[in-house]
Amino acid sequence: MMQLRVGHCRYLALLAAFLMSACSGVPTSPASQKAALGASSAKAGRALQAIQFELPEAWGGQLQCAAPSDCLLGAVEHETGKLSLVGIRGRVATLLDQKPLAYHPDSAAWLSPKLLVAAVEKTTSLDIFRVDGGRLTPLVQANVGFNPRDVIALPTQAAGRYRMLTTPYSGTEVAWVDWSEDKPQAVEVRKANWCRSPWHPIRVSHWSESKQSSIVVACLDDKTVIAVPDSDLSAAPKVLARFKVVPRQVRVSPSGQWLYVALETGGRNARIHLQTGELQWLAADPRGSSAVAALADDLVMWGDDRRLTMQHLDNAGRVLETRELPTSGYSTTLQIEDIDADGQMDVLVLNSAGKQADVIYGPLWDQATNPKP
Repeated sequence: MMQLRVGHCRYLALLAAFLMSACSGVPTSPASQKAALGASSAKAGRALQAIQFELPEAWGGQLQCAAPSDCLLGAVEHETGKLSLVGIRGRVATLLDQKPLAYHPDSAAWLSPKLLVAAVEKTTSLDIFRVDGGRLTPLVQANVGFNPRDVIALPTQAAGRYRMLTTPYSGTEVAWVDWSEDKPQAVEVRKANWCRSPWHPIRVSHWSESKQSSIVVACLDDKTVIAVPDSDLSAAPKVLARFKVVPRQVRVSPSGQWLYVALETGGRNARIHLQTGELQWLAADPRGSSAVAALADDLVMWGDDRRLTMQHLDNAGRVLETRELPTSGYSTTLQIEDIDADGQMDVLVLNSAGKQADVIYGPLWDQATNPKP
């Protein structure tokens, strides 16, 4: 990383310990939610169905599935400085191509089935690549003027035109970048100031004070969660919640009802009702959480060191049951997809500390085990 972040000692300590020791399109129907949860009477600990593949220090990436059981993962290797393209067919992962990036790439996202973008710290840029026949071809490097941590694609009205939102590793400045295929060198960059260290932005269709789609992001150093309308990214951010500890990541439930918040320490996480604004506290492990993904409104998983913690919740946020799944490293990027097209939701796990990535195949709840006392 370009500079040491104050307040992340827990993460860095876990990362160091690990290296020393071993080194949103989910169906929302009732039927799909039942399939995600599994039968409530099912015995925990069914044989784990998972694969691991080489992807060291994968700080970020995104999976897209163009056809059933035919997926492409674009991901960055933070320490080795690479953009990796991995094909996942059913339960087999194959490295298709890699391209070098400058020092410390932090995330990657799909702009289209044929375009992939990476956020790179040293060059303060978004690097856009064409994907064709399983190969990566560099197209343009768009300088944003700060060390970008995250990049996501935003909707546009015209074919062949793309808008990217990037947020910083540290600082308050965010940027949105407009780019088109027909004029690849004509890059338009605009900026605004949001909050201190806005990490892992997502797009939601609405929230309690607004019926329009917005960007929601956790602000690590301000200890807030904020929302900004995506129709006006320069608008003043609205604070959805304030915390006494660091919020590491936010993710929305499949129906759009709940915004889940992973809290770094404190022995609890949170969720925000996106219609009423209600904040619910969720009992959690004292070791804290660094990632989150929701399989249903009442079924959520949290990522931290070498495990995913799954919780089944009631309407008031009380934990009805907790189970765990093992992972290969410090798990900070989770994506829910039916990767092998068998009707069950699977989870892709990128580990920001560790040498491998994981795909755990569903039914996830049935394979998870009861946590050890």
